Amino acid sequence: MERKWWHGKTAYQVYPKSFMDLNGDGIGDVPGVIEKLDYIQELGAEILWLSPIYCSPLADQGYDISDYFSIDPRFGTMADVDRLLEEAKKRGIAVIMDLVVNHCSDEHEWFRRACEDPEGPYGKFFYIRDWQEGQPYPCNWRSYFGGPCWNLLPGHTDKIYFHAFHRKQPDLNWENPELRQAVYDMINWWLDKGVAGFRIDAIINIKKFLPFQDFPADREDGMCSIREMLARAKGVTVFLEEMADRTFRPHDAFTVGEVFDEKEEELPLFIGEHGCFSTMFDFSGTLLNKSPKGWYDQKPVTMEQYKQAFFASQRRVAKVGFLATILENHDEPRGVSFFLPPEGRTETGKKMLGGLSFFLRGLPFLYQGQEIGMENTVISDIARVDDISTLDEYQVALDAGLSPEEALAAVARLSRDNARTPMQWDASPNAGFSAGEPWLPVNPNYTRINLAEQRGRPDSLWSFYREMIRIRKDPELAETVVYGALEPYLEEREGLMAYFRRGERTLLVAGSTGGEPQRLPLPGRLKRVLLNNLEDYKEQAGELTLAPWQFLLLEVE
Repeated sequence: MERKWWHGKTAYQVYPKSFMDLNGDGIGDVPGVIEKLDYIQELGAEILWLSPIYCSPLADQGYDISDYFSIDPRFGTMADVDRLLEEAKKRGIAVIMDLVVNHCSDEHEWFRRACEDPEGPYGKFFYIRDWQEGQPYPCNWRSYFGGPCWNLLPGHTDKIYFHAFHRKQPDLNWENPELRQAVYDMINWWLDKGVAGFRIDAIINIKKFLPFQDFPADREDGMCSIREMLARAKGVTVFLEEMADRTFRPHDAFTVGEVFDEKEEELPLFIGEHGCFSTMFDFSGTLLNKSPKGWYDQKPVTMEQYKQAFFASQRRVAKVGFLATILENHDEPRGVSFFLPPEGRTETGKKMLGGLSFFLRGLPFLYQGQEIGMENTVISDIARVDDISTLDEYQVALDAGLSPEEALAAVARLSRDNARTPMQWDASPNAGFSAGEPWLPVNPNYTRINLAEQRGRPDSLWSFYREMIRIRKDPELAETVVYGALEPYLEEREGLMAYFRRGERTLLVAGSTGGEPQRLPLPGRLKRVLLNNLEDYKEQAGELTLAPWQFLLLEVE
């Protein structure tokens, strides 16, 4: 594998709206991110992923962009971004932005011009079709946020446009070379400014299965999941190769793709030696137990499922490239609440889960608050929910016959609002996030779970994450931790997740994933314990006994 500048690093995702608010308006801002750069450096992360701060009406929290070249005043100014890039560079931190180019906002100039003249050049930037009331839509695909993928074109009664996501997010027509060139010009503008790369949002969706047509319905609404279309669409890598050649590769940019529903044969084209992206997120865990019926029908995930999912994904890419490993992000509930049963959500259990994820082969991405074990919030009133996915799934649950109380409980555990509550810096009012009323209520547990409480405690979860990042950069261990092969160990043993990282050294990563002790036969002499989430461990006759929720990182012969 060709060595790249990003391989040995750890990435940290900031959701600016909820990270740090300096002006007291209850909304996090770019100056707040700048103030916390020293914190990110202290933690040890060297890549900073900044969720969208572009101008946006925030129908989907910034993933509906109305101007790619401007910063939303809620977050600051372009001068603030320039200062962020400058200050981050001083600290050895590479900043990557969100790249949202499957769709834009219906308030973007391109779409406004398309509405004025659907037959003109900007009309061809979108999927606009003739339509008369009473006629069926061109296809029966259900949008990601519920309802049909078609909506009336503003100002017209005889034309409709396609949107895979929210109706305020019209899809861009990537079949049009003029649209593609406009996108490439924007990407290069940001790279020339000093951005190190991009997290690329929902990119698999840019290739549609055309012409539009119906597929078998999967719910009583007569529509089908849009993923049915993605399974049939072919040729997305043609667009991605062109984009990489014209933008990413000349700048040696780091790119991480948000890729769902990829086809097996496409993996080398995505993340191989000369792939379109540097890496792509491993969603093996977060996709577990999804139900076509909706969130209300989704069963809780077990740690045994977690183990099998990640071992399968590691095998899949072992000879292809790197994955970006995650436990959570802004689109998922908190990882410790999603993967761990209630009795495992202690600092010990959270360290175990974090360790098993962090040392997988790939690039670790941490999400703000993960390093202190932030948990799902309390959602007791659907009227207080901001997330549009949660609101849609709540209605789906009601339509399926659940009571309002049952529907709320079903969606609360999976709501994206869980990850978007303000960062818990300390136990002061509003968790130290803002002097004003936060845009989304702070998790009530902030007085118990916060950075200030953990920062000075050597046995804290925060200290544990910091030590994992240090180990990843340790000159004696980095070759093995970063590039070493991954080999599952005792895979069939329930209650235990263990694997080797083999390179210049042999490391054994092991965690007791339940409430029972686990025996761990050592394959060779134990040379040293590199990391332990408990004070002690039991060794006898070439075998270790792991206490419930114990994690160990060992070097063995």
